[in-house]
Amino acid sequence: MNPRTLPWLLESGVQKYGDNVLMLEKRDGAFVPSTYRQIQQRIHLAAAGLMSMGIQRGDRVGLISEGRNDWVVSELGILYAGGINVPLSIKIEEPSELKFRLAHSGCRMVIVSGTHAHKMTRIKKDLPDLEQVILLDAPETREADETSFDEVIRRGQDFLSRHRNEFDRRWQAVQEHDIATICYTSGTTADPKGVMLTHVNYVANVKQCSDHLTQPPWYCSLLILPWDHSFAHTAGVYLLMSFGASMASVQVGKTPMETLRNIPVNIREIKPTFLLSVPALAKNFRKNIEKGIADKGTGIERLFRRALAVAYAYNREGHNRGVGATVKDRLLYKLFDAVLFRKIRAGFGGRLDYFIGGAAVLDIELQRFFYAIGIPMYQGYGLTEAAPVVSANTPHKHKLASSGTIIPRLELRILDDAGVPVADGQKGQIVVKGENVMKGYWNNERATNEVLKDGWLYTGDIGYVDEDGYLFVLGREKSLLISSDGEKYSPEGIEEPIVAHSPYIDQVMLFNDHSLYTVALVIPNKDALGAWAQARRLDSQSVEGQDALLRLLEEQVKAYRAGGRYAGQFPERWLPSAIAVLGEGFTEQNRMLNSTLKMVRSRITEFYKNRIDYLFTPDGKDVCNHQNRTIVRRLEDQKS
Repeated sequence: MNPRTLPWLLESGVQKYGDNVLMLEKRDGAFVPSTYRQIQQRIHLAAAGLMSMGIQRGDRVGLISEGRNDWVVSELGILYAGGINVPLSIKIEEPSELKFRLAHSGCRMVIVSGTHAHKMTRIKKDLPDLEQVILLDAPETREADETSFDEVIRRGQDFLSRHRNEFDRRWQAVQEHDIATICYTSGTTADPKGVMLTHVNYVANVKQCSDHLTQPPWYCSLLILPWDHSFAHTAGVYLLMSFGASMASVQVGKTPMETLRNIPVNIREIKPTFLLSVPALAKNFRKNIEKGIADKGTGIERLFRRALAVAYAYNREGHNRGVGATVKDRLLYKLFDAVLFRKIRAGFGGRLDYFIGGAAVLDIELQRFFYAIGIPMYQGYGLTEAAPVVSANTPHKHKLASSGTIIPRLELRILDDAGVPVADGQKGQIVVKGENVMKGYWNNERATNEVLKDGWLYTGDIGYVDEDGYLFVLGREKSLLISSDGEKYSPEGIEEPIVAHSPYIDQVMLFNDHSLYTVALVIPNKDALGAWAQARRLDSQSVEGQDALLRLLEEQVKAYRAGGRYAGQFPERWLPSAIAVLGEGFTEQNRMLNSTLKMVRSRITEFYKNRIDYLFTPDGKDVCNHQNRTIVRRLEDQKS
């Protein structure tokens, strides 16, 4: 029996699917396929090259690169050599953040793409453990401590020709409980923590996922998400590898924005069968679809809205799709699918069966939209500390708004504040236990002991399991709204619909920390507000114009109260009674969004403390207060 390690996962894949295409990478204007066997050969060369450079069992090697063939080659090359990969986000721009992760993990080497090589130039002098920087895209001139990946490959050829037995002995000596990767958390509230994931953590989670959601060898995905993210890492790279399926990388542009623009083009070229997604990406897809429909005229737009309404009614909550539908309902749904939805699917290559969403809380309206057009978004739940998948909806078993059923061979409990398991339907903290649960945090025993107790991982997420076994994740325990009487409520489920339903609001964050009422920080859509004001000949420089715009924003929130368009969706006590309008959005650059585009609530709360405090005063509760007027007056200068 082969050990449950990632090298053996690849070797098994090569034995079964050697001539299947494993990876596709765009070169010279076309996607070039590489088979399992071809990628294996390059991995062997990379591993042998690293061995020749002195990499020993347990040595840490950093990896900073966009998704590409050599990302996988680099990671598995490190693992075959017995080393530990430290995959780092390409979105890290602050030198101190990158330096902390490399110093904390004690990386001996770093493999970096040409796009991000400059980041190492700035910090390597302050990293005493760092011996070598390996450049995936080597410039013509290099420093003494830099070498090219091509040189690593050449050294590997020489090493294998002379020491093949030593190479085989080394990679076969890797054990399932050896650390494979150290994946750092975002570190938004404190120093980042390095999640230690072992080989068996990955292999166990891959097996759990494959038993939960089977995919045929002919499946192919374009891996849009950053490959260092645990979701893309496990549910993308290694899960596809276990099925004999294929993965394609997004064509890297000269700028991050150009790379983003390449995504829809690459989707049409690759014609993927499924995609991994997150809410921000799914929202962008929907926005582009709706814009394309709107550009065709009001008649087509009205027809599309009618088609969505028919599909929503027919699909219901997914698991009960078509229940109670009449013959007329079925025929009408099929007609709309043929004349409208099929054309939209063609824009995704025409083969896309579904999305897998990796967010704990996903707006149900967004799920209904994609389900309606025939590309369901099956939401799942996971966290890096669980390698990461805990639950998922699948084509054969799903319920909209839920995070799906629990994957096989994983125990899950919902605990109350006293640590006692609760009955189905009752809320509490989600805790899990299984072979996919991390070993701990690198060099951080205190943090490890806080979340790992008797083999159970305390996730810090609040949720419940319904009578059908579906997990519903309500949000982070630390992000909950807490009223003055101690009652708690998750804000994400309110925030998402407000943004989804209002063209005038781009972002919103709710806040309540033992207060009599909830308040909101609102980032308006400057262009939409400007167009609204212009249509009514309002001047944002006048008090009259400012107040009109502010009351418009207030109305977007009041729409969820009694008598409003969306009344009854949420308990009114948690709806905001006061709002602060902000002039700057929450972004990765200002560190108010993390690398997965989730709000860093603690940072936002700290930064806008004075604005929040003001909302709990009589003056601040009036939306037309002087602070909001000042921000609205300045919006005209900030419009795109």
